[in-house]
Amino acid sequence: MRQRQQLPDYRDSLPNLAQSILREFGITEVGRESLKSLDPYLGKGYQNIVVLLLDGMGSKVMERSLEGDGFFLRRKKADYHSVFPPTTVAATTSIRSGLQPCEHSWLGWDCYFPQINKNVTVFTNTETGTSTPAADYHVAQKYCGYETVVEKINRHGGQAYEVMPFEEPFPQTMEAICERIEELCRKPGKKYIYAYWNEPDKTMHETGCYSEETKRVVRGLEEQVETLCRKLNDALVIVTADHGLVDTKNVSLTDYPKICECLKWLPSIEPRALNLFVKEEKKDQFEQEFEKAFGGQFLLMTKDQVLESQIFGDGTEHPNFRGMIGDYLAIGTGDVTIFSDREEAESMKGVHAGLLETEMQIPLIVEERA
Repeated sequence: MRQRQQLPDYRDSLPNLAQSILREFGITEVGRESLKSLDPYLGKGYQNIVVLLLDGMGSKVMERSLEGDGFFLRRKKADYHSVFPPTTVAATTSIRSGLQPCEHSWLGWDCYFPQINKNVTVFTNTETGTSTPAADYHVAQKYCGYETVVEKINRHGGQAYEVMPFEEPFPQTMEAICERIEELCRKPGKKYIYAYWNEPDKTMHETGCYSEETKRVVRGLEEQVETLCRKLNDALVIVTADHGLVDTKNVSLTDYPKICECLKWLPSIEPRALNLFVKEEKKDQFEQEFEKAFGGQFLLMTKDQVLESQIFGDGTEHPNFRGMIGDYLAIGTGDVTIFSDREEAESMKGVHAGLLETEMQIPLIVEERA
C-alpha cells in the first residue's frame, strides 16, 4: 500500500517548539509563532524545562514499537511536523535555533557551499565522501552560523544548557545523558535543558524501521526516560524527535550514466532530497532521463518551483540559501532512495528526508513533575 505524503507545516513544527521555549524565558521574536499544542503546559512556573530529542523516533515508528499503555504513548499530547527535509542536520538546527531551514541553510547531511565550490559533510566538516577536511575552518559555521536558543536565553540573563555527545562533558551513552539532565535539574534557579541522543535513528539505519532490534531500542529508551522523570522534581519534560524513517529500496546514481552525464557534480543534501546542478545544454535530457528512471518515486522540482513552494520554510531566506539548493530538487515520495554510490546504498536500511508521513510526523510527549 502506497504511503501518504505530508508537507511540512511551519505553523506546527520544530521551529515553533523552539519559539515556545523562548517565550517561556521571556524572549518573543517578532513574527514567529509558538507551538500551540505545547503552550498549555508552559507558563506554570516549572523550574526545569527539559526538551529531550530522540533522533529518528517518528510517530509511526514509536507507535509500532511500543505497547499502547506505555509511558510514551500515554503521555503523547499531539503529533506535529518536522521540517523539510526531515533529517537530523536541518531539523536539529531548527529546534536549536528557532529558525526554518531556508533561514539557517543547514539543509542536510551534505551541503553545497558556493563560496568554496564543494559539497561538505557539515557535522564532520569534510569533503563529501572523503575524510579530507573541507577547509582549515568550519565551513558551515563560517557561512551559515546561527545563535542557539540556549545562547539566546543565556544572553538575556537566563540559565540554559545543552546535553549532547559532542558537547562538554561529552556524554556517550543514554545513561550518561540522563545523569547529566538529572545533575543540571538539581541546580538552583529556572533553567532550560536541551538534550539529544542518536537513537533509535542509528539502529534503524542499520536494521530497518520495524526490526526487532529497533523495537528493543525504542522500548529501552522509553524505560530510561520514565526512570529519569521519576527522579526529577519541579520539571516539565518534553520528549520529541527530529524526524521519522522509512524502509525503502536503495539505488546508486552511478548506475544511471545518462543522468550522471547531465550533472556538473554529484548532488548533496540527502539521498531523498537531492539538489541537482545540471549543465545548461543538458537540462532537457536530464528531465527526460530522470522521469524515465524515477517518475512516481521522486518529485522533481525546478529551482523556481522550490522557491515558490516554500517547502524549506516561508521565513526570510539566508543569503546563501538560493546558491545551495541547485537547479533542481528531487524529493522522495515513494519507496526508492537514490544514493551517490552503491556501497552506501547497500549499507542503509531505514532512511529519511522525503515527504512521506512516516518521515515528517513526530510526537509531542509531555510529562509534568511537581
